[in-house]
Amino acid sequence: MNKKLLVDVRPFEISRQKIDESIKENDGRLIVKGVLQRAESKNQNGRVYPREVLMKETTKYLEEQVSERRALGELDHPDSSVVNLNNASHNVIEMHWKGDDLLGTVEVLSTPAGNILKELFKSGIKLGISSRGLGSVEPMREADTVEVQPDFELIAFDFVSNPSTHGAFMRPVNEGVEKQKPESKIESIINSIMRG
Repeated sequence: MNKKLLVDVRPFEISRQKIDESIKENDGRLIVKGVLQRAESKNQNGRVYPREVLMKETTKYLEEQVSERRALGELDHPDSSVVNLNNASHNVIEMHWKGDDLLGTVEVLSTPAGNILKELFKSGIKLGISSRGLGSVEPMREADTVEVQPDFELIAFDFVSNPSTHGAFMRPVNEGVEKQKPESKIESIINSIMRG
């Protein structure tokens, strides 16, 4: 099988208020949470990631990257299988499974690219979070659908401008005392979608 670069994007939205709260509560750092990837579901790129393939790679990524604070991602996708430190904008600091959703916590870094990412979020720009990996695909019975094969290797999660996968929203995290505030109708809808 011939491995190629596989890129899959999820929407990643945060309110200005939540951004400001996260920055205030985390000593100037912006920390966001949400769905990083979804198993067993066709995305808009026509790919299905089997759960066992994603589980294997996320376990490896947690052990080799996240636990060592090396789970860096870039602002925009390069055409490379290597994370370029000049473009590093964020670091994945935690990942876990909830059903078929891979959830994660991401810290936006104070690097040039991270500062751009933070300002884009503060300006209300809709971004996507995207997995980048190497692997091969095989056609499935459903037209225009391919299945990612067990040779898949997860490289990084990048922030990009072209969301292509359904229904994942990230939100800022306040590591200090969680303050309960009334949700707006939109926040309520987003939170109910995130809870499944």
